[in-house]
Amino acid sequence: MILIVGLGNPGSKYAGTRHNMGFDVIDYLIEKHGVPQGGVKFNAMYGKGMIAGEKVVLMKPLSFMNLSGGPVRDMLNYFKLDPEREMIVIYDDIDLEPGQLRIRVKGSAGGHNGIKDIIRQLGTDKFLRIKVGVGAKPKDWDLADHVLGRFADSDRKLVDAAIKKAGGAVEKILSEGVDAAMNEYNRKQVP
Repeated sequence: MILIVGLGNPGSKYAGTRHNMGFDVIDYLIEKHGVPQGGVKFNAMYGKGMIAGEKVVLMKPLSFMNLSGGPVRDMLNYFKLDPEREMIVIYDDIDLEPGQLRIRVKGSAGGHNGIKDIIRQLGTDKFLRIKVGVGAKPKDWDLADHVLGRFADSDRKLVDAAIKKAGGAVEKILSEGVDAAMNEYNRKQVP
């Protein structure tokens, strides 16, 4: 079983914002694979199903981004999963252009507070992650205003395609392994 976590902030106020890319990818996977929702457990929405022949738990923490680690830790413990081998975390990355993906098997939080809290709660930075580009903040903008803002119309098409690509990356990881997914998705994608 693999825990697939999408990071974001709960509530309609945050729907469609840059910081909710992880939630958007989970929603895409739920719809595409018909994963039934199991309700709320450990302050997270979750559902169990199958993707690419693998049992999965799809999860959206409801604790707000900066406190994502507690619900992730509790869900891993409940299902007795190893974060280094049985978890994928999907989240936004301001260091990537809108629509770009980057798959990593470990690394620092890179300034992302949701990842920082997961690393703190789990005591490891060795877990698979899919970063979805949302673009750098404009000069003189506050970072929070940027990540909690919505995409310009010019970026929306790229972002919608990136949500599907991130879903495809999850499927590739589950069916062919992380190396195959990295080879396909870590290249700079041309729109």
